[in-house]
Amino acid sequence: MFTHIKAGGLNDFFTELRNRPDKGVYFYRINGYNETIREFIIRYYDSAAKNGVIIEGGIPNPDNKMLAYYNEIMGTAFRTDVGFISGNLKKWLPRMSVYQNKEVASAIYDTLRNLRDKGKSESVLKNAYIKFMCWLYYKFERIISRLGGNDIPKILYEGDVSRYEILMLRILACAGCDIIILQYKGDSEYLELDPSSEYSFPLTLPAMGNFPYDFSLKKIREENRRKINRQASVGSKPKIRACTNAWLKGNGFEELLTPTKSRGSDPAFFYNFFVKINGVDDKISYINELYRYQLEMKNRGIKIVIIQEAVPLPQNDEIAKIRRSNYKTTDGLIADMAANISYPNNIELQRIITNAFGELIDEYSQKPGMNINKLTSKAVYVLCWLKRYGNILFQGLKIPVTSSFVYLGGCQNENEAMFVRLLSKLPVDVLLLVPDKNDKYTFEDRFLYEINYEETLIVKKYPQDSSDLRLGTVAYHAERELDTVLYSDSGIYRNQQYGRADAVVIRTMYEEIGILWKQELKYRPNFKVTDDVVTIPVIFSKICGIKDGDVYNYWSGIKSLFTPDTILYDHFPIIPSGAYNPIKSVAAEFYRNGRLQRNAIRQHKLYKYGVIRDEAQEHILDKIQLMINKKIIKGTLESGVEYAIIATVLNMDKSIVRLIQKFDFTKTNPKIICLSLDEATMSLEDTIFLTFLSLAGFDIAIFVPTGYQTVERYFNSGAYIFDEHEEGEYVYDLKAPDFRSVRDKEDKDTPWYKKIFKRGR
Repeated sequence: MFTHIKAGGLNDFFTELRNRPDKGVYFYRINGYNETIREFIIRYYDSAAKNGVIIEGGIPNPDNKMLAYYNEIMGTAFRTDVGFISGNLKKWLPRMSVYQNKEVASAIYDTLRNLRDKGKSESVLKNAYIKFMCWLYYKFERIISRLGGNDIPKILYEGDVSRYEILMLRILACAGCDIIILQYKGDSEYLELDPSSEYSFPLTLPAMGNFPYDFSLKKIREENRRKINRQASVGSKPKIRACTNAWLKGNGFEELLTPTKSRGSDPAFFYNFFVKINGVDDKISYINELYRYQLEMKNRGIKIVIIQEAVPLPQNDEIAKIRRSNYKTTDGLIADMAANISYPNNIELQRIITNAFGELIDEYSQKPGMNINKLTSKAVYVLCWLKRYGNILFQGLKIPVTSSFVYLGGCQNENEAMFVRLLSKLPVDVLLLVPDKNDKYTFEDRFLYEINYEETLIVKKYPQDSSDLRLGTVAYHAERELDTVLYSDSGIYRNQQYGRADAVVIRTMYEEIGILWKQELKYRPNFKVTDDVVTIPVIFSKICGIKDGDVYNYWSGIKSLFTPDTILYDHFPIIPSGAYNPIKSVAAEFYRNGRLQRNAIRQHKLYKYGVIRDEAQEHILDKIQLMINKKIIKGTLESGVEYAIIATVLNMDKSIVRLIQKFDFTKTNPKIICLSLDEATMSLEDTIFLTFLSLAGFDIAIFVPTGYQTVERYFNSGAYIFDEHEEGEYVYDLKAPDFRSVRDKEDKDTPWYKKIFKRGR
């Protein structure tokens, strides 16, 4: 019988019999998982499919028909005798050679003898023997005639093995088969049958974890089928493939500067890396390390692309250049869209890219909720970016030399993650830098190597020349750490701490307006900060009528709302319809395919907000997009009102823009007070203007003593975003007073003796 030997490495399982020590076989069980194990199982599965048996869900017990056939051919005689077993095998499995007969008979006899030595009765031995014979005939007959050859048959068993199954597998191992048992639930049940691991050895490798919940041989089989279809879609396989990260030894940033020729010498591979560095090792030297990396790449003549904060979205002209159609299947999508990848001067590079593209699209097609339309959109994004940056990365590239792609900020969404994952399969070194550990977006890739440091550092710009080097002292970084502790989840906020905000109109009683009006936003109900986005509770109210008809008290109440950041409009329209607006003539250029063209806006000569903070500019553009998407104003996305929205908001008065520039989302917000004292109604532009300011975070109070519907005309039905209050009788023909001459409400209501003591404090 064959010797059961230990493997020195995973490649030993695929060594021919004549090259093995003691001409032995391997019988192992796998209880844990990592990427090396995954690759081994796939390779072993392919080998077992060609020359072996794959068992999923156990070996079925012989049914009545099988047993009846056995009794018909072999009779009911039984002896625990090697000669008896050998004679029966000649009759039961006549294709076996003399050598194979001897090996199998000896293995069965040895197994039955062990059972007898453990006290099993003759009837138990007979039942076991018949079960073994039926399994050999119905399950393993195809490999029996291959026993003893140099190409050793492989058995791959998936599941929790039973007592008699482990004995059957032992017989096959002793007769000359390699065997792997996959145990997704661990080793505990197996050890109840074989406590001393007499029959099989556990396979152990560094960094093994639990099997993924959805791992199975069925899934591997489906992946193999898709791989065959995908290969047919993208054409020939490349002759050279990626060896990603395998050469890394974990020596940190310095190791990433290793020249390509020093990473490995196998001509079948190009040696690249796919690394993400979270946090920083040393705040003082980090910026210098980044500068040194890109400088070293340039000095070596390595092509390098550096991205900061986000990969710019594909432009319309880039999207238009991607040839595509309507697809019914993923294979059809891959085959057609891979034609967009063209490197006629480097056929091997083209094969590498098209194969990697097919593999990536096939993988994403399996994600929950993915459909062919979403997949097409993602493929368009990836191909746009590949064309854009491939012109730099692959220009004059001679494989196995690699280019370099650096992304400061990691990835912001799934489309970006998809793109960098594609690059990682190509002759490109992909380096993702996330020095600020508060960045939230993460993604998984089995080849991604992550380096984690404890320190965190905010770096907005990658240093590409010496003028970008801004090095901090130890004291400076200590102060920044204290700043982080003080202003993180403490309810205390530093100036302009947040750059993004969403406004929510709060419903109030009329009396609450005066209480909340001058209150800092962070003290208002429903104020919160989630993922660095501030939710701002704002007031947007229309107040109809005058309480008790008391006009004097009415004006005093309005005056009490004045703050240094309050703007008063004492009549409608604020912006007359037809008023000159230079943006109107170009607004159509700024909105296409449902998306605000931000780059076009910010680069246009008529754009006048370029002097304010970038965060403030983005805040304005965000709210324009939001207002269009929500269709608050009648005619939006129906009769071109979206262009009026863009033109109106991009042509606001300088005083409003300055308020947005200084607006701190955690402190007191800007205020707008409007008086509607007659029949004049808000113009379309007024409606757009005030709606935008509300969405941007302004408090707005519109006083309508007449109760007329001077506000509602251009709002979509049911889309009013203001709160309406009926406060008293309607009063007509009022004129706006000079509020400098109106006595404060507090002065009017306070007795004379309290005023004296108040002044004396």
